[in-house]
Amino acid sequence: MDWIQQIVNGISLGSIYALIALGYTMVYGIIKLINFAHGDVFMVGAFVGFYAIESWKLSFIPALLVAMGISAVLGVVIERVAYKRLRNATRIAALITAIGVSLFIEYGTIYIRGAQPEAFPSVLPDQIFKVFGASISSQSIFILLISIILMLILQFIVHRTKIGKAMRAVSYDAEAARLMGINVDRTISATFAIGSALAGAAGVAFGVYYTKIEPLMGVIPGLKAFVAAVLGGIGIIPGAMIGGLVLGIVETMVSAFGYSPWRDAAAFVILILILIFRPSGILGKNTREKV
Repeated sequence: MDWIQQIVNGISLGSIYALIALGYTMVYGIIKLINFAHGDVFMVGAFVGFYAIESWKLSFIPALLVAMGISAVLGVVIERVAYKRLRNATRIAALITAIGVSLFIEYGTIYIRGAQPEAFPSVLPDQIFKVFGASISSQSIFILLISIILMLILQFIVHRTKIGKAMRAVSYDAEAARLMGINVDRTISATFAIGSALAGAAGVAFGVYYTKIEPLMGVIPGLKAFVAAVLGGIGIIPGAMIGGLVLGIVETMVSAFGYSPWRDAAAFVILILILIFRPSGILGKNTREKV
């Protein structure tokens, strides 16, 4: 087994999980909602990228930007239509709504285009590089670079821009932020837009990496990205990145050791262990909650 090759493959897969997990953790950090429809935004992004390349004849980067834009709009629509009225409702009501939105997007997609899978077109050069005896594909490297660039842009937005400061203020205390003149509704919508755009980018990267997309493809990656967010510390942006990368490497190693049927189970074993031994995640801090 070539360790370098497996680690690079794991990091490439983990970077896709990290992009999806960032949407979970951003939304949770702002309004304490687990948006289970997020995995389906990832699926929509993959199909938008597919049609942009196949029908509109766009290259990879323009297709990626189109997928991110439409996914961002979809995220804002979901927030305005489904979640905005439930901000003061119980968490179980918001959770049930999120599951309902997820099913609506999945089966709405099946109704519109059918359930058949599509083969994602090859748009990136697939060269093989030899590094210390390991065979590393140029696609894996390119996907990793795209993911790193998007994560750095997100960090810049959150820490260096006006909307990023507003997001941090709302996540800390929404009522105090409102009193200070911050438009909370607009900030929450911006959070959904940014998180959904990253999910759309992850969908295109996933299509290029695995070459097959279908309407229910967001279920398992969405759940794994949720595991990654919890692993790193839900609500903490660097934690989502770390959690995604760790999960990707673990899955790849499980497959490399010959236990491929268990690679999906490994993610949920990690979730159980993290909830038992460190519920706050790798970067989280234990805080008391009044009830």
